[in-house]
Amino acid sequence: MRVLLTLGTSGGGVGRHVRALEQGLAAAGADVRVAGPPATAQAFGFERFDPVEVSDRPRPGDVAAVRRLRRLGRDVDVVHAHGLRAGALAVLARAGARRGRRPALVVTLHNALVSGGRIAAVHAVLERLVARGADAVLVVSGDLGARMRALGASQVDLAVVPAPVREPTPGILPAAVRAALGVPERAALLVTVARLAPQKGLDLLLDAVGRLGADGVPVHAVVAGGGPLAAPLQARIDAERLPVRLLGHRDDVPDLLAAADVVVSPSVWEGQPLNLRESLRAGAAIVATEVGGVAAVVGDAAVLVPYGDPAVLADAVAKVVTDADLAADLRRRAVARAGTLPTDADAVAQVRAVYTAVVRPA
Repeated sequence: MRVLLTLGTSGGGVGRHVRALEQGLAAAGADVRVAGPPATAQAFGFERFDPVEVSDRPRPGDVAAVRRLRRLGRDVDVVHAHGLRAGALAVLARAGARRGRRPALVVTLHNALVSGGRIAAVHAVLERLVARGADAVLVVSGDLGARMRALGASQVDLAVVPAPVREPTPGILPAAVRAALGVPERAALLVTVARLAPQKGLDLLLDAVGRLGADGVPVHAVVAGGGPLAAPLQARIDAERLPVRLLGHRDDVPDLLAAADVVVSPSVWEGQPLNLRESLRAGAAIVATEVGGVAAVVGDAAVLVPYGDPAVLADAVAKVVTDADLAADLRRRAVARAGTLPTDADAVAQVRAVYTAVVRPA
């Protein structure tokens, strides 16, 4: 089967997933090409790559991108677009192709929009375009799937998107990690791995840390990740003298997770969060907001709370910090849950089955 995988700008999970699909499909005998921005190709080292500028928002260059995707689509059986923008451009490209040269189209949606205003209005138009124009839509959470069905998508399935397996640094003990982070002797280490962006709910984390301090629960929180909210978050941390450190990008995330007393995920929305799957593999005690696909990922291996209530989040963290039996039980459950997580081979098997169904429908 001839497959064109297309995506937009990516520096993380989407690019890694597409790279794994490229390798797995090629190993299974498919003729695979990847199309997307050159910067993404440089980041992930795709083997057979065609440059197409798929931007993060509508731009005049989209006309050229649609034409380019249309030309590339003439020689393949299926186009598999990753992300809403890439999916919408692929729909437009196929719509303008000659009937005998129209490939099947699969779109995987990796994220939901959490902002409003004009961006939300454009997002809604693109969602409708993808729902009605794709042969199959794969989604990373049940709520995204329900939205696509409501918009008219004919085939919707939950996507299999594995997380990378990263091991802690050999010989690095949790005590050494805690010392390097400056964790006070009696304080509990809270670890959050997140991009510093609105979707990740980091203001909620700061609210909860402030409440824990007011309640006399000593904690030291660290956030691994960079992003556009670094400056305002740091300003608030300084102004309120919160025991929180923004660590920026880190290459030692498995070491941080292994050293944590509690891993905290305060997100507004998540699909199949890589950070929580890594936390499960680390055997961490997890407290997370129950949003998007979080519950489907962690199962019974985390304490889940509704998003938006700092008192509830702080109370959940305090219970795990002060109840050694609860923390130990969460760690055992995390290890067990990690053993059920999907692999790259599972993801490849899923898309091969979907391709077969849309290219040669029963």
